[in-house]
Amino acid sequence: MSETKPTSNDPVRDNDHESRVSSISDHRSDFKDKPPFYNVLFSSFALLSDGYQSGVISFCNLFLQTIYGSQIYDSAMASRLTYSLFVGEIIGQLGFGLIIDRIGRKIGLLVATFLVIFGAALSCASSGVTAVGLLWMLTVSRGLLGVGVGAEFPCSTVTASEATDEMRKNKRRGAIMVAVTLFVIDFGYVVSAIVSVILLAIFNDHLEPVWRLLLGLGVVPPLSVLYFRLRMADSEQFKKRALRKNVPYLLIFKRYWWRIFVASLMWFLYNFISYPSSAFSTIVLQIAAPNASLLTNCAWNILLYAFYLPGCVTGALLVDKIGRRNTMIFGYGLQGVVGLILGGVFSQITQNCFPMFVIMYGLFQGSGEIGGANSFLISSEPFPTAVRGTCYAIAAASGKLGAVVGSLTYVPMQEAMGGARGPFLFCSALALAMAVFSYFSVADINPDTMENEDRAFREYLMANGYDVSTMGVHDSNEKDEKKEPVK
Repeated sequence: MSETKPTSNDPVRDNDHESRVSSISDHRSDFKDKPPFYNVLFSSFALLSDGYQSGVISFCNLFLQTIYGSQIYDSAMASRLTYSLFVGEIIGQLGFGLIIDRIGRKIGLLVATFLVIFGAALSCASSGVTAVGLLWMLTVSRGLLGVGVGAEFPCSTVTASEATDEMRKNKRRGAIMVAVTLFVIDFGYVVSAIVSVILLAIFNDHLEPVWRLLLGLGVVPPLSVLYFRLRMADSEQFKKRALRKNVPYLLIFKRYWWRIFVASLMWFLYNFISYPSSAFSTIVLQIAAPNASLLTNCAWNILLYAFYLPGCVTGALLVDKIGRRNTMIFGYGLQGVVGLILGGVFSQITQNCFPMFVIMYGLFQGSGEIGGANSFLISSEPFPTAVRGTCYAIAAASGKLGAVVGSLTYVPMQEAMGGARGPFLFCSALALAMAVFSYFSVADINPDTMENEDRAFREYLMANGYDVSTMGVHDSNEKDEKKEPVK
């Protein structure tokens, strides 16, 4: 005999059940109805990994040198560990710039997420029969991590840029892009300094768990967005305008080589200044305050990194009001002036008023973020959807190359120019030169630039005999519908 389930005659209970089902359905519907908003939010948040991973290496260098000594953890090993992330990032940026243009934005985001998670976990778990073996495994793990972090740049920024354009909040697109790209990265630097201080306070002189946890916590940003990225979709712009086969790279280069050159050069010089300033900040602070403890040194870095954030906010507030070019001129000009003042009074201020030195050092770095925020914009907005990932990747990889070159030349520059003040003076002069170059070379972007550029690119391809009917992404159902005869 089959058992019949009792039916509920309670209208209140039925209404509660219906309201819960309705709430869940509304949530799912809301997620699907607002893909541009979620694409902006969850595509870019994992960029925090770049700031965090670039920031922690400055502290890990100090911890590892204290643990293993200068004979094992010498300058060559420290350089390998530092630059392995940069090399991996360059590979990830160039490789995934092509992937997101040829295959899709979503697949690039997912693979980048898994690479960052795996690389961070592997770095935390590094081991070896000898200390040198452990450090080599850590170096390789950081290189793999770098591929994932580098992949985040074209994947996240291009996806966020297109999603922001689809939201039609065009008047504030620049501010939104700065907030979800450079601000997130710089916030990662601040988090790295805070976490370092907390772990040092917990473990005191036991530095082994400090550096392992510091690296392992890098899995948190990508894990926090993994679920949402699984539910994301490619942008409508990509679906309509993608070039997935027979890409006319020669025609593309002939039309966009100057824009690629300007974006790449500005990003190269921006990172040439900014990355060494952050990577060697603990060393500079040790020079300025040689008697400070390890914990005190790391704590000063929190304040130093925190100056990045007001710079980003200022850039975000200005970029849509005075334009990309004028924001870069203002930011780099201010950085040049602050740096020249700091370099001129370096000895006096470090000996007599160390807190003021930290504040001016922070202003030097923060003012650079006002102009540097535009590196993300001028590397994505002026290019058509079909090759936006590739063009952006070239500029971003040039930026990482600038970080490597700047880091490699920082110490020789310091030795050749009579101490830590030398790099401040050189980088300040370079910032002023960037302000001048921006005035003559950087084009301003209007709210319709991305849409107009897609249209102009299509016309350019047609004028040069390219078959534009292959543009866009068409699934099998769409193809079947096209082939089915009309009854």
